[in-house]
Amino acid sequence: MPGSHQPVARRGRAVPREFNFHWGSGQIVEEASYIGRHSEPAIQLLEYEGHPGSYGVRFCYFSLEGRFQRSPMMIDGDETLAGLREALKETPRLRELLRTLIT
Repeated sequence: MPGSHQPVARRGRAVPREFNFHWGSGQIVEEASYIGRHSEPAIQLLEYEGHPGSYGVRFCYFSLEGRFQRSPMMIDGDETLAGLREALKETPRLRELLRTLIT
């Protein structure tokens, strides 16, 4: 269709990579992200160090310059949803965890 744009999954950062919170630290082991018009929303699977089987799922976003943003992630339309859906195809564990939210 002329003028239509298929979203492209983008993964701007390498995984695994470290995260640190005041209550614990560990590795971001999977990340699905999409570079949109105004930001890069991301869904991350976090594994905590020293606590086997303990994980977290973080919904966050980055500026288009790649800086982590501390405000809530906003999904701003169908294109972003489609982009994140495409990116989740490369994150099997994260995709399965999210699937449990809707089944």
